[in-house]
Amino acid sequence: MKIDSLIRLLAGTVTLAGVALAQFVSPWGFLLPALVGLNLIQSVFTGFCPPTVILTKLGWLDADGIIHWGGPKSRR
Repeated sequence: MKIDSLIRLLAGTVTLAGVALAQFVSPWGFLLPALVGLNLIQSVFTGFCPPTVILTKLGWLDADGIIHWGGPKSRR
């Protein structure tokens, strides 16, 4: 999976979760999709994306933007 696809998947999931929270729990749940939107906008201008940073530090994201779940496979 490429990092772009994962970012869209995460953003969509968290947005839907926030809307569900707002519908069924509290109107404060709308804060979650708002924060997702702000994070997406700031990442365009700054290039800083928390999931990308985390995956890179774990060693799961290669230079081509491909995610290797569990880390890179060792070649024998």
